[in-house]
Amino acid sequence: MNTLTTSAVVLALAAIAAAGYFYITAQTALAERAQEEENKKLVLTAYQALFGDHDLSALEKYWGEPYIQHNPLVPNGKAALGAFVQSMIDAGAPKSTLDVKRVAAEGDYVWVHLRSSFGEQEVAIVDIFRVEQGKIVEHWDVIQPVPVESANSNTMF
Repeated sequence: MNTLTTSAVVLALAAIAAAGYFYITAQTALAERAQEEENKKLVLTAYQALFGDHDLSALEKYWGEPYIQHNPLVPNGKAALGAFVQSMIDAGAPKSTLDVKRVAAEGDYVWVHLRSSFGEQEVAIVDIFRVEQGKIVEHWDVIQPVPVESANSNTMF
């Protein structure tokens, strides 16, 4: 083979290899994106069922064990989360449709930004959930009161 033919063959093989690599990379990215969308749906459905509808059976359906809780007011485990929600129900927390403002996912993590209230106090909440094998297995949250007046004209939502 002459140098020109050899170069053409090498370039063709490199192009085929690159196309295969980019195809696999694109397919992987699509699969990851689809899983992130499923995780968002799972978290929103679970959140509404447990906290909005007060359906304690949602714990078995949507939460996994071990369940790791980073909120300092709630111990680890599904049973502890159930007891916490039951205490909210017993204290008169009304059923409600969650006022979700934003939801995002990256890999196994889902963030939810929502408006809620504790009694008369309106609050902004950001929850972070980690999903593993179709179950919520870890949770962090930040809750901030919404002030009546703000130092700027931006809302918290």
